[in-house]
Amino acid sequence: MRALGRRTANRDDAEDAAQEAFVRLLDANPRDPRAWLYTVASNVARDRSRRVSRQASLMRANALADAAADPDEELVQAEQRRAVQVVLGMLPPRDQHLLLLHHGGASYRDIAQALGVAPGSVGSLLTRAHRRFLLCYERRHEIRDTPAQA
Repeated sequence: MRALGRRTANRDDAEDAAQEAFVRLLDANPRDPRAWLYTVASNVARDRSRRVSRQASLMRANALADAAADPDEELVQAEQRRAVQVVLGMLPPRDQHLLLLHHGGASYRDIAQALGVAPGSVGSLLTRAHRRFLLCYERRHEIRDTPAQA
């Protein structure tokens, strides 16, 4: 708890990270439980801290966007959101779910569990999903910008 207390914002976060690490320990049965527990608890605390930081950053960005609400900018942002929704709809369901979970702040472990894949494969799956998304997004603009042929 002392080590986690130095890594987290408050005691509650440290306790949550420790509890999650102990729950994972029950399933893992490692050779060196003490070292394993310390490592996993540190990783959990770091992941939670990153998630909180990401959410705070997003909230600040949203607050700034609301404060400087320019009607033209709002229209552009609304069009971009709609384009992202359309492109997401063009992707396979697993890619949609994967990208939404990732950009929603889920950890790789949580994503792996939700999709029923190995945690080590989440990074490569995300990379492929991002590539497919970008390809569809670019093609969507090419199709829209190309004049209709008679």
